Amino acid sequence: MNFKTEFPCQPNRREYSRVAAVVPFDVRLVPEEERKSLLSRICNQTTVDLGGLPEIQDGALAEWLSTINRKLDLLLNTLGAQKQGFSSLPVRQINISGGGLSFTSCEPYNRGDVLEVMMVLAAGASVAVYVYGEVVAADRRGDGYEIGMKFVAMDDEIRDEICRFVFERERQILREKRR
Repeated sequence: MNFKTEFPCQPNRREYSRVAAVVPFDVRLVPEEERKSLLSRICNQTTVDLGGLPEIQDGALAEWLSTINRKLDLLLNTLGAQKQGFSSLPVRQINISGGGLSFTSCEPYNRGDVLEVMMVLAAGASVAVYVYGEVVAADRRGDGYEIGMKFVAMDDEIRDEICRFVFERERQILREKRR
């Protein structure tokens, strides 16, 4: 039995896994003059080099200080996200992968438009991100439009966060199916 000839299938042209999710999400059209300086980013993620901190010999104390540091980082990032408007984003259904996303819109975006997306991805810890994408599909659907965009101006760190979210969402869907 030759599996390839007896059960031919369409090749999977997608580079990344794709999943439907409901997330805090908003989008805006990026004006032409802003397009030269785009860079996707995690909201308020900062790294501070505190220089050569002394190594702590007491393991329990070191763990305690590390826990406090993580909590402070979480609080600062949460406050920063609130200040930038992430806490008031409308919750919307999207379809997302490491390569792009699709969503419904009342706005008639055109192919080639560049969009800025603000969204919060909750895979374990929530991550607020700004990502940019070029519209590759804009199809009329009832009262609105189905917009498809491919990510641009994105580094591996942001793409990794998105892929982590997608895989966590896939695991959640599989767990729900088993119930």
